[in-house]
Amino acid sequence: MITVEGNTTLVGVTELRKVTAEILEKLKSSRVILTKRNKPVGVILDYEEFRNIEAIIDALEDYILGTLAKERAQRRGKKTLQLEEVEKRLGLR
Repeated sequence: MITVEGNTTLVGVTELRKVTAEILEKLKSSRVILTKRNKPVGVILDYEEFRNIEAIIDALEDYILGTLAKERAQRRGKKTLQLEEVEKRLGLR
């Protein structure tokens, strides 16, 4: 187990089996990156941090979808083209 930044710890997959209790303790204060043959393969993080990340992603998705809906509403009455028509005009079909 190697601490590479103040709040990030690297742990090999094989080592994970041996030091599970220590890793669970580390999760209280840092992220744990799992490595296999010195290449990152996964991340273990505190459940609350995971929930916070999920909440941020959900909020971003809502914002993006809201923005798209607003743009579509503003286009009402304007001429739009179907994808097939655009492809045909560009010579892709």
